[in-house]
Amino acid sequence: MASLRGDSGLARAGLQFGLCFNYSATEGFVVAPKRLIQPCLPVRLIACIIGCLLTLPAAGTDIPVKSTSDQPPRKVVVGTVMQPFWGKHPGLQRRLDQLTAIVDRMEAQSEKKYGRSLDLAVLPEMALTGEGEQVGEVADWSFPLEGAVKETFARQARKCRCYVVVPLYLLEDRATKRCSNAAILFDRRGEVVGIYRKVHLVVDTDSGSMEHGSTPGKEEPVFDCDFGKLGIQICYDMEFAEGWRELARRGVELVAWPTQSPQTSQPAARAKENHCYIVSSTWRNNASIFEPTGKIVSQVKWPLSEKQADAGKLTPPKDNILIQELDLSYAILPWSSALKNGEALKKAYGDKVGYRYYEDEDRGMFWSNDPHVTIRQMLRSMGLMEEQEEYRRAEEF
Repeated sequence: MASLRGDSGLARAGLQFGLCFNYSATEGFVVAPKRLIQPCLPVRLIACIIGCLLTLPAAGTDIPVKSTSDQPPRKVVVGTVMQPFWGKHPGLQRRLDQLTAIVDRMEAQSEKKYGRSLDLAVLPEMALTGEGEQVGEVADWSFPLEGAVKETFARQARKCRCYVVVPLYLLEDRATKRCSNAAILFDRRGEVVGIYRKVHLVVDTDSGSMEHGSTPGKEEPVFDCDFGKLGIQICYDMEFAEGWRELARRGVELVAWPTQSPQTSQPAARAKENHCYIVSSTWRNNASIFEPTGKIVSQVKWPLSEKQADAGKLTPPKDNILIQELDLSYAILPWSSALKNGEALKKAYGDKVGYRYYEDEDRGMFWSNDPHVTIRQMLRSMGLMEEQEEYRRAEEF
């Protein structure tokens, strides 16, 4: 039988030719000749039911697209790092010193590159606890939030005047030994904004346990920061679309992705389909920043394999820190003859407009550098339309 899922035009045509519709959990709406399904509901009633149901959004297409081009510029300086944490754990205090030193380096590079403070520092997955030579249950080498962890990063966030994402195996309950693979978000004042607990845990092929016996999270929170809406995903969460869609539905603009996996193709796709920036913080190969076009804005590379790491080659390069300014008020423009690959806007507005145009993708990211003029106002003055506006216009023909 031919499927009619999501095609109201086909549904109307079927009714005209004397067809009836059934719903199957596996096939969706299916069509069969009237004579095969007796008795049939009146045609008008069927048309009403099918018309209503088929106007619902299909799975994966209900991600809202909310343009931010009408907002004033929102510059955000993000910092990330590519740093391995294999081997024997050095002890809590020494690891805290290592991580705060990384945030200090991010802050210094932000001041040097942009003449302003860092807004967000993202550390790699399990940065505080590491992974490698730990023995016993995960509760034996996890850390609670209260105490040294909270005090140290609260002080660091206040010192650098930035938000900090701190990933670790978090000891939630000492009595029951309940732990989670988590990331704690501190704000500029040193307050804990919230905690994200990794939802999709890796199942160990040998023991069958989920990440040393960790408890999976159940929620996909979006945190309201002073620069915009921030989400967090951790490593394996990248492979599961529903978490990213939930963040998009909640209006996420920027996602911190602490991870051991240095992959780039999947995060590029997630950034594009969910209309958000993604900042990866990794152990090896690369740390990257992805923009809503799906392109990599900035990247630091380090071709260190796990085999090399196991051999003891753990010294990171000096340039393993990545600092990048992003603008959360932007417009994505497709190719047009009037745009001239961005040159038309540059000619009209000079340094008041910023952009990255990709000829290999026939689209680009555009933003305003003028606090008094939005990027949308610039586009309207030249008769240019954003990507989603072009899509809607095409669908109306």
